[in-house]
Amino acid sequence: MVQFTENAVQKIREMADAQEFADHGVRVMVVGGGCAGFTYDMDFETDKRDDDEISEQHGLRVFVDAMSAMYLDGTTVDYVESLDFSGFHFDNPAATRTCGCGSSFS
Repeated sequence: MVQFTENAVQKIREMADAQEFADHGVRVMVVGGGCAGFTYDMDFETDKRDDDEISEQHGLRVFVDAMSAMYLDGTTVDYVESLDFSGFHFDNPAATRTCGCGSSFS
């Protein structure tokens, strides 16, 4: 199962409030593409799909489809702000290779 830090959930809530999606959860997906083979994607979500795994983390509903769940098991999502990078960081122990920017993996 994918895990979100409190910091990541706080940032998602700020973004949801700004876009008037306060009643939404977040869908985490793995999609084909990127220089290493797969990329991470997130979007606001309200509806469960038939093959979804749903969890509640720090008050946020998290939706993950079955295919993405295979690649995201054990992944931690954090929100990082530094001089070099600001954004969501995926720490995926199953990734054997990542690209230089960290948004793509295999």
